[in-house]
Amino acid sequence: MLYVLRNRTYLHLFLSQVVTLLGTGLATVALGLLAYDLAGGGAAMVLGTVFTIKMIAYVGIAPVAGAFVGTWDRKKLLVGLSLIRALTAACLPFVTEVWQIYGLIFVMQSASAAYTSTFQATIPDVLPDEAQYTRALSLSRLAHDLENIASPTIAALLLMVVSSNGLFWGTTAGFLGAAVLVLTTALPIATATPQRSVYERTTRGIRMYLQTPRLRGLLALNLTAAAAGAMVLINSVVLVRGVLGLDEQALAWTMFAYGAGSMLAALALPRVLDRMTDRPVMLLGAGLMIAALLALAAVIMISELSWAALLGGWLLSGLGWACVQTPSGRLLRRSAGSADRPALFAAQFALSHACWLICYPLAGWLMSGFGAVTALVGLASVAIIGVALALRLWPAVPKPAVQDKV
Repeated sequence: MLYVLRNRTYLHLFLSQVVTLLGTGLATVALGLLAYDLAGGGAAMVLGTVFTIKMIAYVGIAPVAGAFVGTWDRKKLLVGLSLIRALTAACLPFVTEVWQIYGLIFVMQSASAAYTSTFQATIPDVLPDEAQYTRALSLSRLAHDLENIASPTIAALLLMVVSSNGLFWGTTAGFLGAAVLVLTTALPIATATPQRSVYERTTRGIRMYLQTPRLRGLLALNLTAAAAGAMVLINSVVLVRGVLGLDEQALAWTMFAYGAGSMLAALALPRVLDRMTDRPVMLLGAGLMIAALLALAAVIMISELSWAALLGGWLLSGLGWACVQTPSGRLLRRSAGSADRPALFAAQFALSHACWLICYPLAGWLMSGFGAVTALVGLASVAIIGVALALRLWPAVPKPAVQDKV
């Protein structure tokens, strides 16, 4: 898998992703502490609003950014967006009001939406060989999972010597580091795109996406992944601290189990995808997530939840989640030429986060109002709907992409 790092351009892009993820992870910890300092007991509401703003920015900005990426110099765009994020992060230590957090987060996440969709669309041009690209997708998945482990650890160590606001300077450094790494990289020149109206460019990616059978199936599986992922990310703290009565360390190990499952899948997938097509692998992953949720619901109904059962369920969920998410870039790469990839990757970014925007509040509402069993079964039902739609929308016999008709 690591041999793709011999490509100097990809190595610089991968390192820029790593330092960006570490910086973002520090910001997540710092934002929680800042929200508590400003709002006290209302910190949860502040963070909930921040998260909603993040999703709205992702859903709304990515398609617009994708419409114009093809007409701009990608290197300048990526560097500029990194600098915007660095400047925004540098402002956060000086915040004194909650509304200032909301404004700065909207700017930062809007830049992140444009950056991520552009970054993802650039990698297939850097690694045109599908085997190499598959391994790059697995490395990206590993980077995200390791960030979930490394960032809280680094934050804890830094807090021994700096204040919570000092973590934002680490975030700023991460974004600046990403800008420098991209600046020292020779990126492929994007293929020229035909002249189109603003409306056509803004909607083209989504129209291409929804007219391609394999991508309609991907959207349905995004719903499955969001349903299972929302159960993990939103309700783990309730299950560990409230239901099981365990401490914060137990919560950290529980989240580690989910990340470990994802990492195991990311390590295995390159060889698996060399032998199998994407569709059965992704459907198997979706089935693993559904099985994990329903098994935990059954455990609670039959006896009571144990920590071992929860760890096993989350490990299985992480394994399935990575099996669904990692191959998605391959589907997008095959569905468009170089000129249209930014718009298509932006559409995936926006539509997948729309699924999360639905599932996050649903997970919280079901757990708060009806308990763990209802939340597990309810989100498993949403996941099953996603699989059913994928089976219907994405035929086993592939059909050609229709981007030439859009």
